[in-house]
Amino acid sequence: MFPILEARLLATAVKQFKIAAPEIAKKRKPGQFIVLRIHEEGERIPLTIADADAEAGTITLIFQEVGKSTEQLGKLKAGDTVSDLIGPLGVPTHIEKYGTVVCVGGGIGIAPVYPIAKAMREAGNTVISIIGARTKNLLILEEEMARVSHSLKVSTDDGSYGYHGFVSDILQDIIDEGMTINLVVAIGPVPMMRVVCNVTKNHKIKTVVSLNPIMVDATGMCGACRVTVGGRTRFVCVDGPEFDGHEVNFAELVKRQRAYLNQEKLSLETFRHQGGACMGGIS
Repeated sequence: MFPILEARLLATAVKQFKIAAPEIAKKRKPGQFIVLRIHEEGERIPLTIADADAEAGTITLIFQEVGKSTEQLGKLKAGDTVSDLIGPLGVPTHIEKYGTVVCVGGGIGIAPVYPIAKAMREAGNTVISIIGARTKNLLILEEEMARVSHSLKVSTDDGSYGYHGFVSDILQDIIDEGMTINLVVAIGPVPMMRVVCNVTKNHKIKTVVSLNPIMVDATGMCGACRVTVGGRTRFVCVDGPEFDGHEVNFAELVKRQRAYLNQEKLSLETFRHQGGACMGGIS
C-alpha cells in the first residue's frame, strides 16, 4: 500500500497527489511514468511522474478525471492509500546541451513537460516554454514552468488568458521571427502534437513527442500500446514513451485510442449512477 501524503485540486477536474514511494523517487528520471492500481480489482493506470523528492521519498502525480478510474482516483484524499504502484517505467528523456530547446505542453501534457524543461535548463540549454489549455481554468503549473524556463508563453483556445489561439501558433511565430531552435519537445493531446510536428517538419527542427496510447501491463507483453513509428511497430511502454514526432503515425494512434470508447463511456456512466462506489468487476 502506498499512502497519499498530499492531495490538491490544480484546475477543473485536475488533481495533484504526492505519494510516498521511496524506491521510485530515488530512481525516477524525466520522461518516465508509473502504473497505479487503486485497489485489487482496479484498472492499471499509467501516469507520468511530474516530480520527485528522493530525500523525502515522494513522487508527484498529476492527472485529469476523464474516465471511471481517474474519477475514482480523484475521490481519494490525503491519508488514503493506493494498492499498487510500479515504476519508474519507460525510457527516460535524453537530456543533453542542445542549445535552444522549446518545450510545448498542452492541457494535462504540461505535467510531463515540466520535469523535462527543468532538466533541459539544468543541462545548460536555453529553455523557451509554451503552455496552453482550452480555457484559463484548465491551465496548470504556470508558476512552476516560469521558474524553470528562460521564457514562458501561455495560450488559451478561447482567449480567456494569454494568447488567443493554439500553442502551435506561438511556435510558428517564434520560428518566423528567425530564432534558431535546436529541439522541440511537445506533449499534450494527439491533435496538438500532430500539428506541432507539422509545423516543425516544414523547418526541419528535431521534435520529440510523448505518446499516450491505451496501456495494460506496461512490460511490452500485451501489445496494447503498440504504435507505428517510422514504419515499424513500437511498444510505448518499453520503447517509449518518447519518439521522433516526424515519424509517428498519428492517424493510427487516434484510431487505437478510440477503440474502447463505448466501453469507457458505459463504465463511467455506471460508476456515476452508483454514486462513485467501488465497482467490483468494472474497471
